[in-house]
Amino acid sequence: MTKATYSEQEWQARVELAAMYRIFAYLKWDEAIYNHISLRIPGEDEHFLINPFGLHYTEVTASNLVKVDIDGNIIGHSDWPINPAGFTFHGEIHKRVPGGHCVMHVHTTLTLAVCCLKEGLSYTNFYSAQLYGKVAYHDFEGITVHRDEGIRILESAGDKPVLLLKNHGPVVIGSTLAQAFSLMWLVNRACEVQMASASMGELIEIPEDVLNKCVRDSLNFNPKFGAGKDAVAAFTRIIEKIDPSYKE
Repeated sequence: MTKATYSEQEWQARVELAAMYRIFAYLKWDEAIYNHISLRIPGEDEHFLINPFGLHYTEVTASNLVKVDIDGNIIGHSDWPINPAGFTFHGEIHKRVPGGHCVMHVHTTLTLAVCCLKEGLSYTNFYSAQLYGKVAYHDFEGITVHRDEGIRILESAGDKPVLLLKNHGPVVIGSTLAQAFSLMWLVNRACEVQMASASMGELIEIPEDVLNKCVRDSLNFNPKFGAGKDAVAAFTRIIEKIDPSYKE
């Protein structure tokens, strides 16, 4: 499949999502051929793009991303299948959350470690403070290959943009690819600092009014700011220098 095969909107979405897979690999947020970033195609509410199952994130390109509908059916031609574990909750989110245009899921060591803690995320550092009141939890049910769990995951998330799957890993829901990335950045950094500081002694509690102020002032939630656009653009320039094949 070539660029001419797709609408201008779909091709742009493909290029941006392929770049994001490369960014995840650059940041070491990838997990071999597993885990997922999905993106709704602009103007096509019933269709979204997800990675081809079997390829490493560094092999994902604009043209080999798989287009699926909200029921998990592959639309058009694809040389690769999709991972059922990706569709289980990504599809439900895209189907039932009007603003859920981008969904990301990772298993980075320290985010998964926090998901294994009984107390979960600790609002005791600069990054986690910006997520106060924005995080939900879902109990571990095993590998997410059963369609009915997707609905329960969505129910657990409620109106929160960050969902920590207990014993499993974080999921973020963004209205744009850039916003989802900036949320995932916060989650990763919050967990890294939490796990680094927890072994060093008693943590300093942050007053609730300060936590609420942090959320109001956060780049991710304050409409005055770009919600991650500049950061994504910067990382994309890095990826462009390393390997521009993501645009193929």
